[in-house]
Amino acid sequence: MRKRTIFLVAILVAASGIWLNNSSLLSSRPAGTPAVLAHRGMAQDFDRKDLGPDTCTAERMLPPRHPFLENTIPSMEAAFALGADALELDVHPTTDGKFAVFHDWTLDCRTEGKGETRAHAMSELKTLDVGYGYTADGGKTFPFRGKGIGMMPSLDEVLQHFPNRRFNINIKSNDPKEGETLAAWLATLAPAERAGLTVYGGDRPIAAVKAALPDMHTLSRASLTQCILRYTALGWSGYVPEACRQGTLLIPINVARWLWGWPDRFLDRMDGVDTRIYLLGPYAGGGFSQGLDDPQLIDQLPDGYSGGISTDTLDLVMPVIKQRFAPPT
Repeated sequence: MRKRTIFLVAILVAASGIWLNNSSLLSSRPAGTPAVLAHRGMAQDFDRKDLGPDTCTAERMLPPRHPFLENTIPSMEAAFALGADALELDVHPTTDGKFAVFHDWTLDCRTEGKGETRAHAMSELKTLDVGYGYTADGGKTFPFRGKGIGMMPSLDEVLQHFPNRRFNINIKSNDPKEGETLAAWLATLAPAERAGLTVYGGDRPIAAVKAALPDMHTLSRASLTQCILRYTALGWSGYVPEACRQGTLLIPINVARWLWGWPDRFLDRMDGVDTRIYLLGPYAGGGFSQGLDDPQLIDQLPDGYSGGISTDTLDLVMPVIKQRFAPPT
């Protein structure tokens, strides 16, 4: 009986120690405001029901709430002006050695062009109308046609236009050579310029970027899975696995609450290894979650939350964030 009592007491002491080590009560992190990552800048919303990998979302546009087109300079300017701290953009290599900032693998959905985006020169892509294919009424009207001519930017154009801003650069392929090419281009930037960038995408190109530029913030499905699984196993001790270090993590909001030390101790640990955290919408199985697009989800953020969130509906979410996290008067 005595041995059993000692054993139970030891378990309770150990459990109490683990709880205390992961309690936000031990964090000196001040209350803050979420850092907001705007996915594709200010983008037109679309019907997400039964989406497939090749669905033309421009043909499923909802009635426009604003005049901006995703992945364009005006869209990015508007997103930063509204309060975004970072922007996500998509890139494709071009035949003339540039990287085009454009979401789709092919041109056929959003523009009057044809074929794979990467099969064209940047000079040719600059002649296209990126608003050509948008319709909210099944093709009866095209409210952005003629308004997006010449508005597909190159990556170097974006970074020159927005110095010292944060961007998440999405590689659309799983080709390691594309990662090597992008890494070679990023290597021409000063370390301070690269510090604000994250590169994410397929496992193979991201591994190539990380191998060429170890100081680069990166994210892939493989790195995220390794980080979460290893942190789940070891994070109770305060240890942060190598897979979680100097990167960026996109975490569904309903998964984050189960991470050791959530929220403040977890955020402290990730800050300590130079890793950026952005919450997504709830994970419900299948692929990656969408962003925190429903303004009601902002109510699920912890009080004083100072990590990041990602959203596709910046214009809807940002006013709610400003109201919820407004400093006391």
